[in-house]
Amino acid sequence: MGPLHYLRVWLAGARYSMVRTMMFRFDTLMWALVEFFWMAVNLLLVGVIYSHTDDIAGWSKYQMMLLVGTAMLLQRLTMGLFWTNLFEMGRNIRTGHFDFFLCQPGNPIFMVSSRKLDPDALFNGIIAIGVVAYSVVQLGLHPSLLDIGLYALLVMLALVIHYSALLLITSATFWLIGSQGIEGSYFTLFEFSRLPRGAFHGAANVVFVYCLPAVVASNAPASVLIHGFQPHYVLWLGGMALLWLGVAIFVFNRGLRRYSSASS
Repeated sequence: MGPLHYLRVWLAGARYSMVRTMMFRFDTLMWALVEFFWMAVNLLLVGVIYSHTDDIAGWSKYQMMLLVGTAMLLQRLTMGLFWTNLFEMGRNIRTGHFDFFLCQPGNPIFMVSSRKLDPDALFNGIIAIGVVAYSVVQLGLHPSLLDIGLYALLVMLALVIHYSALLLITSATFWLIGSQGIEGSYFTLFEFSRLPRGAFHGAANVVFVYCLPAVVASNAPASVLIHGFQPHYVLWLGGMALLWLGVAIFVFNRGLRRYSSASS
């Protein structure tokens, strides 16, 4: 299958997801509201904290809001594009329904990652973009088209890291028998992505900044809008995205060799 064939498959899945969403509009609205209130609580928490201090690790209130908005955007994109698919992958491996994806004429990783979309999460991604834009205005920043393009590029690289971490976590299902709740490890891993890099010192800096790039994934795009182009961030994030994606693909393929189909 060539790139155009994969694009058609993805578009077909997106079309199916939109039709299904229209069939269950109330359910979609309720989940969208739940996610919206979760985002609102995070922003209110920033307001409460900064009512008692002027900066945290050198970040002002609206710089922190820009960082939180970027972190929320990454999580909404991950949830909207990949979460349902990879969550179901773990369940399908345990039940043997994973055969359905192996029988399809395409790369198994693509097939299990792109079958469905979650429009409610993607809609809240637009709200997260609004938070970022509002913070930029409040900070009096005037990012150039290059800065905006770099921000989008770094968000895409950070999204690769989020996707790779989620694929890596769910691929553990190939080895584990009882793996209920393993998908929630993703949220644990990226729980610190809403904090500035300067807040980490010592062992925490090594673990959450260098070993597990959850902090850099959100800090790098936000720093581009605040401080302008920083080549080391682009190279760092690009390298980490390639590394994590390579590891995730390797682990998935190794797990695939262990998979026993429902017909075996």
